[in-house]
Amino acid sequence: MRLSRYFLPILKENPKEAEIVSHRLMLRAGMIRQQSQGIYSWLPLGKRVLDKVNAIIREEQNRSGAIELLMPTLQSADLWRESGRYDAYGKEMLRIKDRQDRDMLYGPTNEEMITEIFRSYVKSYKDLPLNLYHIQLKFRDEVRPRFGTMRSREFLMKDAYSFDLTREGAEHSYRKMFTAYLRTFDRLGLRAIPMRADTGPIGGNLSHEFIILAETGESEVFSHKDFVHFDIPAADTDFDDVDGLKAIFDKWTSVYAATSEMHDEEAFNAIPEADRLSARGIEVGHIFYFGTKYSEPMGARVQGPDGKDHVVHMGSYGIGPTRLVPAIIEASHDENGIIWPKSVAPFDVSIINMKTGDQACDAASEDLYARLGKAGLDAIYDDTDDRAGAKFATADLIGVPVQIIVGPRSIANGEVELKDRKSGARETLSIEAAINRLTG
Repeated sequence: MRLSRYFLPILKENPKEAEIVSHRLMLRAGMIRQQSQGIYSWLPLGKRVLDKVNAIIREEQNRSGAIELLMPTLQSADLWRESGRYDAYGKEMLRIKDRQDRDMLYGPTNEEMITEIFRSYVKSYKDLPLNLYHIQLKFRDEVRPRFGTMRSREFLMKDAYSFDLTREGAEHSYRKMFTAYLRTFDRLGLRAIPMRADTGPIGGNLSHEFIILAETGESEVFSHKDFVHFDIPAADTDFDDVDGLKAIFDKWTSVYAATSEMHDEEAFNAIPEADRLSARGIEVGHIFYFGTKYSEPMGARVQGPDGKDHVVHMGSYGIGPTRLVPAIIEASHDENGIIWPKSVAPFDVSIINMKTGDQACDAASEDLYARLGKAGLDAIYDDTDDRAGAKFATADLIGVPVQIIVGPRSIANGEVELKDRKSGARETLSIEAAINRLTG
């Protein structure tokens, strides 16, 4: 992508409305634009990152055996009346009437709708276990939306829903998602700690929040420091291995970790003081087992091996991609801007032509841009007329992992400079060596 033809509305000044680093940097880097309170457009740079986050989430959901579908944002109030949640949910639910005066709502979550889909088609235990997920916009009318897309009213959510014949089966499904979440956050460059959590309006009696530690986190969290050293489940994890997944779950829940709502001061104080961790955290995922809370009132039953009808056991599993993007920034930035993990960076490499209009610099930059593209790397090429300092500032701000700096002096020697955005390390290499380093 040539920067001269790209839509990248960089802000030079810090926005006054931004209270935390991620909100400030997302606005400055031209990733998002606020349209109204708690509602944002994702501009091209932000959309590229969001798409990569979603792709990793999809890959790990699919790896675990979950199946993707897509449900509508607007839902009938009648479904929520069946479950008993329509009147109980509160003012966060945006209630709407259509032109036929039917009660509708902009879905804050999808337990009711997925249960209705399940009961319409699944009749036998032979079709279980089943886990269905989608990535879809939700709306919750927060009293105080803040921190940009970290806590917005309209947001993107990956929500998955499992169905099992028995509690034992449902707990295995829960552990599948638990394991998939550990892998997902690790691939996003985050160390997420699963913590016992309150189930809130979703309901149920088994729940974990996945928390990343950050000074700007909204929650106070308490845990054992051992979590920092636990191994992430491997890519070849067998999600059908009941004992194997239980061993992973038991390991990751073997030491104390809880949000403030579930905190047990006595249990926490029993940990040696040097091993206690008390900090602020950002919730990036939440999983629930809630048994028959929805399937019982909504009649989601299957015929079991005994020939009798059984109410299915359910769980739900959420990840907020539009929350994850600022969470990654909170965990990875410096005074100059964002430092993206390679897995979600909007571009693989940034080519900085320090003297646009210079024949040698232009030719070398064009050659690099073409060859890197042919090698499958996604490059952003700064071919603008800005001064070199402004180009460096833009490259650092948007956080592309590697910068190739093309200047008159280095090109005269057939060389370019490679800069690692995270470490700041610079290295002068021949053009061929630079291309081999990036494509090797």
